[in-house]
Amino acid sequence: SHCLFTLPVRGSEGLYMVNGPPSFTESAAFQRDSGKNCKAVAFSKDGSLFAWCSGEKVNIVNVTSAELLHSLDLPKAVCLQFSPKNNVLATWQTYTTTKDGKAGVPNLLLHDVKTGKCLKSFIQKKMQNWCPCWADDESICARNVNNEVQFFENNNFNTIANKLHVQKVNDFVLSPGAQPTKVAVYVPGSKGAPSFVRLYQYPNFGGPQSALANKSFFKADKVTMLWNKKATAVLVIASTEVDKTGASYYGEQTLHYLATNGESVVVQLPKNGPIYDVVWNPNSVEFCAVYGFMPAKATVFNLKCDPVFDFGTGPRNAAYYSPHGHILVLAGFGNLRGQMEVWDVKNYKLISKPVASDSTYFAWCPDGEHIVTATCAPRLRVGNGYKIWHYTGSLLHSYEVPANEEMWQVCWQPFLDGVFPAKAVKYQAVPSELPSAEPKPAQAYRPPALRNKPVTSSKLHDEEPPQNMRPQSGSSDKPLSKTALKNQRKHEAKKAAKQEAKADANQESTQSSASQNAPRNTAPAVTSGDPEVDKKIKNLRKKLKAIEQLKEQAAAGKQLEKNQVEKIQKESALLQELEDLELGL
Repeated sequence: SHCLFTLPVRGSEGLYMVNGPPSFTESAAFQRDSGKNCKAVAFSKDGSLFAWCSGEKVNIVNVTSAELLHSLDLPKAVCLQFSPKNNVLATWQTYTTTKDGKAGVPNLLLHDVKTGKCLKSFIQKKMQNWCPCWADDESICARNVNNEVQFFENNNFNTIANKLHVQKVNDFVLSPGAQPTKVAVYVPGSKGAPSFVRLYQYPNFGGPQSALANKSFFKADKVTMLWNKKATAVLVIASTEVDKTGASYYGEQTLHYLATNGESVVVQLPKNGPIYDVVWNPNSVEFCAVYGFMPAKATVFNLKCDPVFDFGTGPRNAAYYSPHGHILVLAGFGNLRGQMEVWDVKNYKLISKPVASDSTYFAWCPDGEHIVTATCAPRLRVGNGYKIWHYTGSLLHSYEVPANEEMWQVCWQPFLDGVFPAKAVKYQAVPSELPSAEPKPAQAYRPPALRNKPVTSSKLHDEEPPQNMRPQSGSSDKPLSKTALKNQRKHEAKKAAKQEAKADANQESTQSSASQNAPRNTAPAVTSGDPEVDKKIKNLRKKLKAIEQLKEQAAAGKQLEKNQVEKIQKESALLQELEDLELGL
């Protein structure tokens, strides 16, 4: 099969294109730009156009014919982006003011891709969220100006067609896919008022009643909003800069689910600690969260926010679904060692466990078969290069730059959905000319006094194995009756109690302090075995739920009665009581 796509590589060796699998040779069609000053590259959404800033010009080429379409005189451009249907190329450069303090020149430019002419220019001071956002059909385009979202229609940038003005909008995201476009907006809290995220349908922006959904939260300095592909729901990761308890330098995160039908839920994550990553399955009906102090947990949830599959614990902080949603990669990059777990999502079976040490970048190829991992500067200055893998674990191609050179970026040429058909998942590693990239296992440090003695295993953490959370009831998929559920729970509780007793016995014999300090996270489904305790737990949960509702009412601006305010103040005491009961103290 001949190569269908390319990967641009940008670095101190210049900018060049590499042919994708199976050849991995440098593309002869694209003339290498050997300048050491290439600041940015961008593909159009369908992969047919490619643009780059050379440090003198912004060049636009047709990828298949390699024909140069335009060379725009923009030596200072550092950011580029095409609109979804290739009508506009947006460029951004740093905003500068003149010496006498007069306003500077517009630094965000929108160019007509067909003619190369500048359609409109704006002043855009911040680099963050510099680019306007388009609906996929380009019928609307939006940008945040002084805390309000301004909308243009059909790429007419001389008329503001609509404004969304809700207090101070800090961030917004347009929904993907077909019309009607929906807009998620985030308004940070101020002076004791909560932060909130609201969903609207364009152009119905009149008053709070017109919102499709609304979610308020007190804990948020920063918010990430993720639409699913079908535009039916948004996941919101709300984080505070610092964790008041001092437990984590990541701050505190909470995960919220908002649907366009008005539902909103806090996603219950059964392990404390940071939320590292949350991703939607392209099928839009499941999402995966990676969370909790190391070793981190990873769990797939359905649209009811119930866990469907739990991957147990492991050294991971990122998750990546393949373009067709068949395969999920869990990985530990950054301060972790680059272990990857490749899972078949339909059967929840592990396919492979390749290791890509020192990776700063990971991306699925649009074909749903190949993966690129890379080590790039400025994140890491040594050992720069990239590797191309097949998801079955085979390393197919590896390139490392010469010792004194750097690599800044590598990426796949994109393709529209449907260009590559979905294929059945393979388990057998595909053949490769390269030896598999197994790093040497690091030996655990042993103090000199123990070096000639036999190794006794000492686990710092209780590792949890993967487990299916879907209700399993023989071969039929009917939900269990109440009695059956009760019996199943009793059975599970007995089993759990037995295992705990066994674990306690083991612990007493080894008296290992590490395992005793580890908190025992008992899953909510397991009952304590004592009906009185269960009753108390149920009541406490009920009270806490009521408090949660009161807090939401207060957040929505309702004036609370004195007794309701007192109720809210009891929350932490109730939480403590619940924890003690659940831990069987």
